[in-house]
Amino acid sequence: MNDADPVVEQPRRRRRDPEGRRAAIIEAARQAFAERGYARTTLREIAGRAGVTHGLITRHFNSKERLFLAAVPGNRDLEDVAAGDPATLPDRIARAFVRRLETDAVNDPLIALLRSAASDQRAASDLLFAMQEHSTAVYRSVLSPGETAAPGDDLDTRVALVGAQMIGVAFSRYIARTEPLASMPSDQLAEHLARILRGVLFS
Repeated sequence: MNDADPVVEQPRRRRRDPEGRRAAIIEAARQAFAERGYARTTLREIAGRAGVTHGLITRHFNSKERLFLAAVPGNRDLEDVAAGDPATLPDRIARAFVRRLETDAVNDPLIALLRSAASDQRAASDLLFAMQEHSTAVYRSVLSPGETAAPGDDLDTRVALVGAQMIGVAFSRYIARTEPLASMPSDQLAEHLARILRGVLFS
């Protein structure tokens, strides 16, 4: 090649990074849900924040409900929290739940969902049902039939009651701020919640 000849650069191939894009979508969704609430957040808004297309989000997550489940820390990390000795499952759930909300309740998507429930009951109902389905699948993978109360006991019902207890604590402490839960030390709150969850799952 003559030194005077122009150098022709080959077009660069666009690098594919599906995991990076998925992480960007989840982070954008977490921020949007926390700032705007579940009902007012759209997939197109999340796509704009993440720098991806609307279609890519639906390919990864199928629906806004499924994306919310992936973005909410409690649901996203539930498999890790649940893994371990079934006998201490209530303690792990309670500690992780309280620690998560104590860290950043203002920006937590679950708190945003509870605040917006009154304005969009259908969306909140659909989402809470999806959260319950996810939790049931995780708990079922940890708890054998013999580890929950009597044979034939309905684990779905117990998981729904666990969720109701946690939602009640979240609303009372972080939204309504009613006493004595509002000012209770976090470690004491986790202990009380663990005792209640143990009764629901195993009594």
